Amino acid sequence: MVIESLGGGGGEGEARHVMIEPPPPSSMMFSSGPAVCNSHAPAPPSPRTPPLTGDDDSDGDGLELLIPPLNFSMVDYGIFRSGFPDDANFGFLKSLGLRSVISLCTEPYPEVSKKFLKDNKIELFTFEIDGCKEPFVNIPEEKIRNALRVVLDVTKHPVLIHCKRGKHRTGCLVGCLRRLQRWCLSSVFDEYQRFAAAKARVSDQRFIELFDLSSLRQSPISFSCSRRH
Repeated sequence: MVIESLGGGGGEGEARHVMIEPPPPSSMMFSSGPAVCNSHAPAPPSPRTPPLTGDDDSDGDGLELLIPPLNFSMVDYGIFRSGFPDDANFGFLKSLGLRSVISLCTEPYPEVSKKFLKDNKIELFTFEIDGCKEPFVNIPEEKIRNALRVVLDVTKHPVLIHCKRGKHRTGCLVGCLRRLQRWCLSSVFDEYQRFAAAKARVSDQRFIELFDLSSLRQSPISFSCSRRH
């Protein structure tokens, strides 16, 4: 990747080109034994080669620009997370080959987004969770549990989980999934805080810690490499 920088070093206004090599992809390991500390999610797969297009949303070579949604990241094989995607992200989402989308928002789903999902045969699962700020936060445990059942169903993969900004509600759902994958709490909270940043909520982390997993422990996690150990 080339970054063009103005100013600094040389004369004022001088342009410099800096080459930045991408870091190697990290791996994620799980264990069926004691909880393990590992907060590194696997590197997202490269989107499929985009088709040639004459639309305005293209680079100089005529290739479609793939723009990921806010806070997009890979959670596990076939599972992704992000903020609320809009029409600018449709090309990117299409490249993922999604089968399902889990929305945790209370707002009505935009018609243009519904049409995109329908046209691409993507199933929408809505679990309305209020995004209120502390101290008046009420996270419905049953909705998180039902959303987790969709996440654990590999027939729904690839699946995208999103709320408005991909921080709190999405963070709670992913945090509960990590506990089911036997991550230690320090790693679960580290991942949550990386997305929530300065807006991390103690109430969210408390919810993740106390969430009852008993009804989900028999659910197979066939999409994760944890089953290999």
